[in-house]
Amino acid sequence: MMDAASPSRPQAASYTDRFVEVGGLKLHYQDFGTAGKTVMLCMHGGAASGHWFDFVAAAFAADYHVLALDQRGHGDSAWVEPPAYSYHDYAADIDKVAAKLDLRDFILVGHSMGGMVSTVYAATYPGRMKKLVIVDTSVRLSEERLNAMRDVGNRGGSSYATREELVARYKLRPGNSLAPVEVVRHVAGFSARQFPDGGWRHKFDRAVYATRENLDGMPFWERIKVPALLVKGGRSARISPEIFAEVKKHAPQVELAEVADSDHHVTLDNPDGFVRAVKPFLAKP
Repeated sequence: MMDAASPSRPQAASYTDRFVEVGGLKLHYQDFGTAGKTVMLCMHGGAASGHWFDFVAAAFAADYHVLALDQRGHGDSAWVEPPAYSYHDYAADIDKVAAKLDLRDFILVGHSMGGMVSTVYAATYPGRMKKLVIVDTSVRLSEERLNAMRDVGNRGGSSYATREELVARYKLRPGNSLAPVEVVRHVAGFSARQFPDGGWRHKFDRAVYATRENLDGMPFWERIKVPALLVKGGRSARISPEIFAEVKKHAPQVELAEVADSDHHVTLDNPDGFVRAVKPFLAKP
């Protein structure tokens, strides 16, 4: 077990598994509590799951009802055939989930791909959400990066004889993660699924990468009027000073916070730093 008292060995929060059916899709989410508080809905990145928020959820649960959704094609949510994994597909899922769960004046937190999904949602479905937190998201993906992702998606992917083998060989990508080995093994354990052939593979639909679209997120900021925070990993170059300045031209209300001792996977690399960066923004009226 990880020692909750040590900041270098964070403790995963307890939660309840729940499911919601929207648009014919069964989506899984983690409910960290506390019901009756303002909802904080967390959206993970590509090839990840809601478990990317396991190490920060407890710090927010006293003041917010923290939920972490597995997006379509990820985690324990349904895969889509034929593939339908556009940013607008994901954003429409948030809209449907918010309506189904009657979420009002909620906080939306999105990491990486989930940040772009949250940006599209905030611009397209205004009304229910009151604050937006975007965590180390590329506002514009380069063609080189997109092609690399598509190449990965079009390959079959590794298969492992046992769950333990997959967990042992699991690596956080992209970036150079600073997460403790226990944290990496924790998310790895929730990233493994046994397939009908008996092999263990990563728990996401590879079509998520194979069909990744080229979408410029910058124009969406023209339509985002709620208070928003960009969270930059201290060692990540995704939210550069130039990108932040351009976002702020479109949406003057946007703020920036940098989390030291973290790369792209901010909530895993430095959970305490993430909490310290986000809490003051959420506390503002």
